[in-house]
Amino acid sequence: MVFVVPFDSSELAEAALVRATEYGALLNQDIVVVTVIPERNRYAREKGWIGENETVAVDVIADQLRDRVKTLAPEASFEYKYIREFPPESRLAGHIERLILEHEPSVVFLGSDNVGRIVTPLTSVGAHVAADHSYDVFIVRQPTPPSIDSIEAHATFYGEDGV
Repeated sequence: MVFVVPFDSSELAEAALVRATEYGALLNQDIVVVTVIPERNRYAREKGWIGENETVAVDVIADQLRDRVKTLAPEASFEYKYIREFPPESRLAGHIERLILEHEPSVVFLGSDNVGRIVTPLTSVGAHVAADHSYDVFIVRQPTPPSIDSIEAHATFYGEDGV
């Protein structure tokens, strides 16, 4: 069994990764982090992966993401897929979902502030990933420490005082 975390380095993706490691430590589960890197500069800029005048350098972006994953979850494995296109969000979600399914996860930890709302934006990658019924989805909506006493809060992410 494995926990999978789609990761784009956003605050909620980082919170989802941290939550997966907290639960994974308690339940003795491996963590796999997956990322899709489209070719287009606009997407990379929107994600904060490159600056205004930079172009996509897949290896550099992947290394930056891998480094952040290792900081937050040293035991997690990191996998990325480079796609030579910039598809609409629904097709991008399909690439992410295929990468997730390769690992046959028991749970996908998803950082999203709009999955599960009565009205979900059509551009929500999370809504598409969460719709798959072959795995459970743990939605992380806020980057706060876990409220379950038996789960040890991640000191690096939340700070030494757990906040």
